[in-house]
Amino acid sequence: MTTASARFPHLRQDFAASLVVFLVALPLCVGVAVASGVPAELGLVTGIVGGIVTGLMRGSSLQVSGPAAGLTVLVFEAVQKFGLPVLGVLVLTTGVLQILMGALRLGRYFRAISVSVVEGMLAGIGLVLIAGQLYAALGAKAPAAGPDKIIGLPEAFADAFGSTRALAPLALGAGTVAVLVLWKHLPRAVRSVPGPLAAVGLATAAALVLDLPVATVEVKGLVDSVQPPSLSAFGELTSVAVLGTVVAFTLIASAESLFSAAAVDRLHDGPRTQYDRELLAQGAGNAVCGLLGALPMTAVIVRSAANVQAGARTKASRVLHGVWLLLFAALLPGVLGYIPIPALAGILVYSGAKLVPVRAIVSLWREHRGEALILVVTAVSIVAVSMFEGVLIGLALAVVKTAWEASHIRLEVIDKGAGPVEAYLSGNATFLRLPKILDSLEALPQDRPVWLDLSGLHHLDHACRTALENWAARHSAVGTEPVRVTAV
Repeated sequence: MTTASARFPHLRQDFAASLVVFLVALPLCVGVAVASGVPAELGLVTGIVGGIVTGLMRGSSLQVSGPAAGLTVLVFEAVQKFGLPVLGVLVLTTGVLQILMGALRLGRYFRAISVSVVEGMLAGIGLVLIAGQLYAALGAKAPAAGPDKIIGLPEAFADAFGSTRALAPLALGAGTVAVLVLWKHLPRAVRSVPGPLAAVGLATAAALVLDLPVATVEVKGLVDSVQPPSLSAFGELTSVAVLGTVVAFTLIASAESLFSAAAVDRLHDGPRTQYDRELLAQGAGNAVCGLLGALPMTAVIVRSAANVQAGARTKASRVLHGVWLLLFAALLPGVLGYIPIPALAGILVYSGAKLVPVRAIVSLWREHRGEALILVVTAVSIVAVSMFEGVLIGLALAVVKTAWEASHIRLEVIDKGAGPVEAYLSGNATFLRLPKILDSLEALPQDRPVWLDLSGLHHLDHACRTALENWAARHSAVGTEPVRVTAV
């Protein structure tokens, strides 16, 4: 007879790791939901689905999925613009697209996306997230637009310091950030409690004991919060704005999940991620979340790292963490009502700051200024315009940079002072290099024959070919004899 220990040889390690991941995920699920402008319970629903549904599927064995800070800004904008009933449609459609991409084996191609664009995307999200949550920490209402959030912060802080009512939420928010920053410096025995849980627990205890006048999480109940999308809500898919949001959800959720998988693979020696299957798993999870009207999910590096560091060996740990979230949501939902919103804001400010790679930008600027520029432009564009447009700008800039670097062209002119002038072009001639090519050719003497050798070109695009033909025709018309061209 097969014993449980034989069937599940790593159950003890996975059980212990699942409890750690549960304690890390609980405050983050609630915080992301509140910051996204949806009921707190929907964050738990996404965490439950990420653990049980996505966790059971093949892909990355130790990666943990749930609601992520990286999508908070976009979800908030979508809920404000289209309404909560449409959120389920957006998430369900995102899941279907991810399943389709996984079935078509497109998961591996997400690794071709410029890392600078992804880091710039996360940095832009982090900046907007920090700005928005600082208002929550001040007990104030945040402006809708990203630039307005940042521009309005000095006035918001001035108003807060001039009002005694704002000092309590500000103190709780600042205290939460301080606990998170200092937690890693405390003794190992103390750090057995996850930092986010400790920070929220201490802030909740302080608010209760001191009877602080701060807003707390609104509790609706798990059943009342789950709202499957109605058939009429699917009619919104005819809107270009809705479809653009779906594309943004799909791109960001997929890229963040697969980049997270690559990072998690570096943390352990177990089986490597199967990217197409991981994309299928993420799609299945998002499809279920959409049917329940919950938040979109991605793989979350914070929870995944905690899972690995806690000693997880198989996917059982992430499935069990989903079970613990389900039991908490079903048996202890009232506990959420005691959590101060400024404490959750503090957690998200800290999470947002970790999305801004300041040290990486400095290092990148020294070694690859073009990549650093792409990162910064992507981040600034997201703050100044919107998430979707900012990512598109970053991708376009990365493509232009790659095309420019690939367009290596060399013009060698041999002029012996008498006889024909020989010009040799080699490399890749693209429209990006046209000004350099034409300036050099137009400087050739017109009173002597010119021999133009193009045999050294590896690539000659249509724009360059046309420009060279036009130059040869003009030079032949005014020169002593027609230009002699050796074709590619």
